[in-house]
Amino acid sequence: MVKAALALSLVVALGGWSAQSGAVVALVGGAVYTSPQAARMDDAAIVLRDGRIAAIGRRADVTIPSGARVIDCTGRTIVAGFWNSHVHFMEDAWNDAERKPAAALEAHMQAMLTRWGFTTVFDLGSAEQNTIALTQRVQRGEVKGPKIYRAGPIYPEHGVPVYVPEPLASLMKPMQAATSADATRLATQYLANGADGIKLFAGSIVGRGEVRVMPVDVARAAVQAAHAAGKPVFAHPSNHAGADSALAAGVNVLTHPISMDDDGFTSRELEQMKAGHVALIPTLTLWEVEAEKEGATPEQARAFVQVGIRGVMQYVNAGGTILFGTDVGYTPHYDTAEEFVLMERAGLTWRAMLASLTTAPVAFFKADGGELAPGKPADLVVLAGDPSADARNFARVTYTIRGGRVIYP
Repeated sequence: MVKAALALSLVVALGGWSAQSGAVVALVGGAVYTSPQAARMDDAAIVLRDGRIAAIGRRADVTIPSGARVIDCTGRTIVAGFWNSHVHFMEDAWNDAERKPAAALEAHMQAMLTRWGFTTVFDLGSAEQNTIALTQRVQRGEVKGPKIYRAGPIYPEHGVPVYVPEPLASLMKPMQAATSADATRLATQYLANGADGIKLFAGSIVGRGEVRVMPVDVARAAVQAAHAAGKPVFAHPSNHAGADSALAAGVNVLTHPISMDDDGFTSRELEQMKAGHVALIPTLTLWEVEAEKEGATPEQARAFVQVGIRGVMQYVNAGGTILFGTDVGYTPHYDTAEEFVLMERAGLTWRAMLASLTTAPVAFFKADGGELAPGKPADLVVLAGDPSADARNFARVTYTIRGGRVIYP
């Protein structure tokens, strides 16, 4: 009863707090991993001021400023804020984001993202006006949410995926590129409208077993336009032909392992990925969701998921960069625990998983943060358990803090 009352009082006290100039928060008593490679620091203290980390160290060595709002993290583990490098804001809950009540948006944001520790996300294709409006409302502080990056999608001719729902599918039809000039125009248009990257459907699933592949010259034109602006290019491969087109064009990230061919990546593809410093996003829980949607038997589902695991394992063994991402928003499976279980099966250690959530995307997208150190952004996740004991503890989030502001709970 006493612990419950204390927890409630903390939530109430912090619920109305915003990152005002000079506001100070201190997290005390928790165990801290300052980076994926760092040793665990027990009984630590972290002081947050003006959206940055002001001090961090063992509690005995850190002075807690008078008047600071103190969060007791005893028995908990603190790490840097998480990135989800593959999300979508395409559910009905996000429609009319410019005018929808902030409380409704924030509730869905919590269910889908902040509840799972995400302080930064990359939207890889949604109704652009909704993502822009949502981003602006988060930036203004109207909605508690993560920092949002967005990529503009480009499809091959006659290549809007069969699974994109209406009315979004109709909105995407003008985003098809039949020629390299089309691709340049579309990429330039997205970037001029503030997009942070481009997503190519290098292999677009347009029917059962049917993949529309984007010609290399079309894909390369989009890549060149994005790279000229210093922006990354993501690619949805689907099969070997799609992956080969994307890699030949010079993309930066594959948004999934190959799904339509069950033999994983070829040795040549792996060599190209590694030589081109291409990152891979696992999205392994998606494979389970898709198998269930298709009515697969348990044996078929296991075999299908194993295809995805094999592709991720191949790149892990090759020493490639893995970025955490779940395709959430397309898939309604918000809980991230299963993703960590499947990543473990693909050969990632808990430290490699933490890197995929923090330092890897920060380095890859040339962002700030990823580690806990003085001067770094005050983006943190407080976990109920230590992920070194069980990777599922990455999903047991107690607090999500972005820019020094508690955005969950």
